[in-house]
Amino acid sequence: MKIELNRTAFAEALSLAASVVPARTPKPILRCVQLTAEKSAVTISATDLEVGINCIVSEVSVIKEGKAVVPADMLSAIVRESSDDVLLLEANEGKCEIKGTDSHFNILGQEANQYPQVPHFDGEADLEIQLSAIQAAIKQSLFATAKESTRYALSGVLWEVKGKKMSLVATDGRRLARVRANLNSAASEKISSSKLIVPAKTMALVERMGAEEKEIVAVKIIDNQIVMRCANVVISSNLVEGNFPKYEDIIPKDYDVKIVLQTEATLSAVRRASLLTSEESRGIRVSIEKGKITFSGKAPEAGDAIIKMAIDYSGGSVEIGFNPQFIIDALRVLDEQEFEMELGGPDRPGLIKSGSKFMYVLMPINLG
Repeated sequence: MKIELNRTAFAEALSLAASVVPARTPKPILRCVQLTAEKSAVTISATDLEVGINCIVSEVSVIKEGKAVVPADMLSAIVRESSDDVLLLEANEGKCEIKGTDSHFNILGQEANQYPQVPHFDGEADLEIQLSAIQAAIKQSLFATAKESTRYALSGVLWEVKGKKMSLVATDGRRLARVRANLNSAASEKISSSKLIVPAKTMALVERMGAEEKEIVAVKIIDNQIVMRCANVVISSNLVEGNFPKYEDIIPKDYDVKIVLQTEATLSAVRRASLLTSEESRGIRVSIEKGKITFSGKAPEAGDAIIKMAIDYSGGSVEIGFNPQFIIDALRVLDEQEFEMELGGPDRPGLIKSGSKFMYVLMPINLG
């Protein structure tokens, strides 16, 4: 294989592909990316055996077709640190040479025919959605997935597909985010009314895609695998096995208090109140009464914080404790300047709504 590549375009694709490469693995070949030069493009492939990616780079000149498997960290570092606009890459029998104006690197790689096959996208899509729409939905849901959980299903995002609508739902058992998005056309019968759990790592990859916002993401389900294509990128992933919680049961159906708050002002107030909280509780108190809402934090050995905001409210008073980080996480992904907050008693979940598409449930905590 021998190619001349545009360093900037190659570096962008390589960065996305390399994010799939596992940091630790007993299989050295998985710490590599596969480069496939065919006709007038190079495909960069990476996989951890659960998630795979193919990034096609067309800003290249293919002098000789072929394949090479190269350590991802070394290749990324060389391409990133180079000051050349164009690099020459030549690979043969497990060795890879990279030449610049004043540089010459030799990298030892792996046998190309030993690299696992990474799926491509073939056939008709089961659903199509605009890239900007799914990225916005991921932004407003992915943060609520479980980072560490014995319940594997909570480490993914639930896709509920019905007709021309799709909902993304994520929860870690203590808070839950649901975002609705419109599809470009009705989904196929194969996945309409279905529920799929897509790994958080896969969703983060889609969010990182750098294609134009108007690009379309085509999605295909093959057995227990999802394959997504957008522009020059194809992402494939195993679906998460397991049962997602029946989240509808925890969404509050009624409330004692309903108020409208300014997003930025509330975010600032919660952040400031959380500056003085103890490691034991990490909670703030939210107190609502006629005409005002108060956010307060208390750390026995440090002091306390009280932040007040005027609101349009004339009902009864309510006091409830929340993890401030859970509120912050939700408010900083909102696009609207205002949001609704619905509260019940101190032992009932709170509800945040923004527009017609975003809903967020957060469980209260006992402040003692």
